[in-house]
Amino acid sequence: MAVDLNYEKDSKERIPYEHYLEVYQNADPKEISSRCDVPYDAEKQEFTVSLMGVSYRISWPEYNVFHIGDDGSVSPIIGWYPLEKKPNAKILVLRYLTEGGAAPSTGKFLTYREIPWGEVYFKQFQGRCLFRLAFGFGGKLDAFREIMERVGAQAISSGDVGYELEFMKGLFVRLILWAGDDEFPPSAQILFSDNFPAAFTQGEDMAVVGDVTIDMLKALAAK
Repeated sequence: MAVDLNYEKDSKERIPYEHYLEVYQNADPKEISSRCDVPYDAEKQEFTVSLMGVSYRISWPEYNVFHIGDDGSVSPIIGWYPLEKKPNAKILVLRYLTEGGAAPSTGKFLTYREIPWGEVYFKQFQGRCLFRLAFGFGGKLDAFREIMERVGAQAISSGDVGYELEFMKGLFVRLILWAGDDEFPPSAQILFSDNFPAAFTQGEDMAVVGDVTIDMLKALAAK
């Protein structure tokens, strides 16, 4: 799918997208492949990148994106392909490819407040992600379970319901829900594997990870 985001001239996403696209187009694809641990086919000039259980072919230098079926063909897997259409997902992956890098996790998970700059932006993250997850699915735990199972997430023993999802290769998020009761409203927590700060250098990136993940939940809940 060709890059056609239909940005308005004053779009807050247009300028960063164009900036990171220029960096990407002038980068060495072999260096990107090595630094980010993503396969690169030099003959086809394509990376293969995984996002939330879906593999995508990403061309270089054009940054055209196509999702890949299990047999290698272009066919649906889960029916939600943000990297083809969503500007925030496109910019996030561009930032990873141009500035981030693969690093092993120790197995520890971090709250948003524990990541660099997380304390500064916590209120925004709380509204954009934690409240949205809690009030979107705190009363729909069965629907939440069904979606997480559908995308291959692993159940964990946290909260009333919790799952661990591989967001990108080697980068895991944990989504945890508490249903609430007559006295307390539903609540949520999102945890990030401790290699996220190596992959993404800004606290805003992890908020976008939360946005993209919750967008996926809402899209699949509607199917």
